[in-house]
Amino acid sequence: MAAAVAVSHSLRSLLIRRVMAPTHPGLSLSLRPMNSIAQDATSTAAPRDAPDHNYESLRVTEAQKHVLHVQLNRPEKRNAMNKAFWREMMECFNKIAQDPDCRAVVISGAGKLFTAGIDLMDMASEILRPQGDDVARTSWYLRSLISKYQETFSVIKKCPKPVIAAIHGACIGAGVDLITACDIRYCAQNAFFQVKEVDIGLAADLGTLQRLPKVIGNQSLVNELAFTCRKMTDEALGSGLVSRVFPDEVQMLDAAFTLAAEISTKSPVAVQSTKINLVYSRNHSVAEGLNYAATWNMSMLQTQDIVKSVQAAVEKQELKNVTFSKL
Repeated sequence: MAAAVAVSHSLRSLLIRRVMAPTHPGLSLSLRPMNSIAQDATSTAAPRDAPDHNYESLRVTEAQKHVLHVQLNRPEKRNAMNKAFWREMMECFNKIAQDPDCRAVVISGAGKLFTAGIDLMDMASEILRPQGDDVARTSWYLRSLISKYQETFSVIKKCPKPVIAAIHGACIGAGVDLITACDIRYCAQNAFFQVKEVDIGLAADLGTLQRLPKVIGNQSLVNELAFTCRKMTDEALGSGLVSRVFPDEVQMLDAAFTLAAEISTKSPVAVQSTKINLVYSRNHSVAEGLNYAATWNMSMLQTQDIVKSVQAAVEKQELKNVTFSKL
């Protein structure tokens, strides 16, 4: 064991010296166009259903190596979120979080739109006729129910794998709760977003009012959208709700999978550590975030992924050709 550690330290030192040495003044990481990376990383075979992911409201497929595609899969119901959805989303992303082969996730909607939000007809019995013998017990039941629904989207943020939302058509109500919990958002030209809850007599309580202000950084716009329920269309890109807009759903999904392929070539230790630190820092001061990062990296800096990544840079190899251990 001591000999192995010594060899590792020697290799690490050698690689660092080689990278920093003046004999490599022009050394840089060549950034290839993402499309070429996706073409290399994406299999031409049709995606197949992912094992251990059998759901009523979702379809999970292995889009390509290390990339899973999670589809809201009730197109005949406009991908409205029924009772099964709330249970299955938690099960799905808890499994993905523990899946050592998965390095990135794309989430989209099957059919003509992303989602129409909560399936009120299916959920009416829980929401409109809650259990309880008196006000206190009914309130206790509703609080527990709301907390459970909130966790359905919080598991996306807690999942250490980057999650890319690919949105086309309508993204209404709970759909906004869902996408604001994702790490990256792309949309098609026909997408629109609507914080719909006020129109049905309630305040949004599943994450939109908490996450949307941090996503777009414009409290006035958030207030306007939440108070009026108006549709957001062209503003989505300029406000920062999405990072890219595409002419149609096909081009959007292609770009989302290209991005996922790019991410999947990186060290899973580096990518997942980055997400965990970004999520922590969003709700903490800079000083607290720096302290957390130092504590986190005091162990993560010892990964062999650094050695492999630096060696690839020195030898001008592409990361897609580097084999990183499962995580």
